[in-house]
Amino acid sequence: MGKIIVKDGTEIYYKDWGTGQPIVFHHGWPLSSDDWDLQMMFFLEKGYRVIAHDRRGHGRSTQTATGNEMDTYVADVAELTKALDLKDAIHIGHSTGGGEVIRYVAKHGGNGRVAKAVLISAVTPIMVKNDNNPDGVPLSVFDEIRENTATNRTQYFHDFPTPFFGYNREGADVKQGVKDNWWRQGMMGGIKAHYDCVKAFSETDFTEDLKAVEVPVLVLHGEDDQIVPYKTTALAAAKLLKNGKLITYPGFPHGMPTTEAATINKDILAFIKG
Repeated sequence: MGKIIVKDGTEIYYKDWGTGQPIVFHHGWPLSSDDWDLQMMFFLEKGYRVIAHDRRGHGRSTQTATGNEMDTYVADVAELTKALDLKDAIHIGHSTGGGEVIRYVAKHGGNGRVAKAVLISAVTPIMVKNDNNPDGVPLSVFDEIRENTATNRTQYFHDFPTPFFGYNREGADVKQGVKDNWWRQGMMGGIKAHYDCVKAFSETDFTEDLKAVEVPVLVLHGEDDQIVPYKTTALAAAKLLKNGKLITYPGFPHGMPTTEAATINKDILAFIKG
């Protein structure tokens, strides 16, 4: 575990375990690198070097008031991968982290730095409803997330894991510890960064990034994702990729890397080795 200081003085916390081909994990909003515990352990035991960072404003990184937007997130990742001299890496992103991955690969993935990428429950190509994305999520939904983050964060983050993990579905195996861990990770981050990040994950358009990526990309998405609807994200993203593979899972929720880790890890491993 360590930290780097990026150009504007922000400290970025990261974990770096093991040896072998590097796998870099990019977490979702409003979480931290701890959200990848089940993947870090799995791939470490398979002989990979596993790396995960806390995005600026999240987790143990600096609680920034500025730079909480996608281009700066990606620039931070580029500084981290350069500092660690990562080559032939697989970049895996969940939700907001999926957007971070595809923009990083599009802009900084040359010179042998990136071998493959994986987008899980990702916000790509764009979430918000607009003239170019008429079936997207209405802006009012994201305004509500912003309002609750700014004024009711403690309770809002207590409630949010229920749809995130599909725990409101009949027959769900509700685990209080998983919900508590989500709340813990969220409350570690900064409220201003979390507020700003809503715009980053909802309004950033990754269409040209998806089109530009040459390396193989695996797109994984749950068909019962109540946070990022798969039909306007995963299905659209896969069509834009030059070398994409799409897997959707009936009944799987947004937080499927946690609730369905065995399936997700197996499919990612097969893609990496394929």
